[in-house]
Amino acid sequence: MTSYADIMFTPDVLAQQAEVGSKGKYDARYQAKQDEPLGQPEQAFLAARTTLYIATVNSIGWPYIQHRGGPAGFLKVLDPFTIGFADYLGNRQVITKGNLAGDDRISVFAIDYARQTRLKLQGHATLLNAEEAPDLVAQLSTEGQGRVQRVMRIRVAAWDWNCPQFITPRFATAEMTALVGPELSRLETRNTELEAEVAKLRDQLRTRHDPD
Repeated sequence: MTSYADIMFTPDVLAQQAEVGSKGKYDARYQAKQDEPLGQPEQAFLAARTTLYIATVNSIGWPYIQHRGGPAGFLKVLDPFTIGFADYLGNRQVITKGNLAGDDRISVFAIDYARQTRLKLQGHATLLNAEEAPDLVAQLSTEGQGRVQRVMRIRVAAWDWNCPQFITPRFATAEMTALVGPELSRLETRNTELEAEVAKLRDQLRTRHDPD
């Protein structure tokens, strides 16, 4: 059985937790999360993301982080334990692909800046060229993103919601439109009404001062 703590709370981490007095604090929480599939809240959260960060480790122990992004829906939940997305060659350094060839473990950090929410996932990843996995390409393609060159499939081993503290809210254009749009529409309507009232008053004043 596996939980997030089983993967992340190594003896070194537990020793540090003992120093700060937090060792054992999370036992009950993670015991209830053994081999937990992605639930509906997690699946909906991931499917709505436009940005995420993925981390791998190379053969000499150095971590490497990459950003991946696209329109909402580019990250797809294939089943309660599997997520994936279409990938592109970019600058052709292929560092992530090389790292995964030696060690398929991956960490995924999905964040919603606007709502100050983040989800952490640990898993095992496969990065395939498009011609190797045509069925997966069909599943992971996103309209308007161009020709898929590679696909990444991640088998989730464990996940956990992260503390929202210190996330600075940021808003995408669509989110700003949704937030500000109704108020702008109200102000535009009111401005039109006021302009009409001013025009009416001017006409009334002009009528009063015009000689018969």
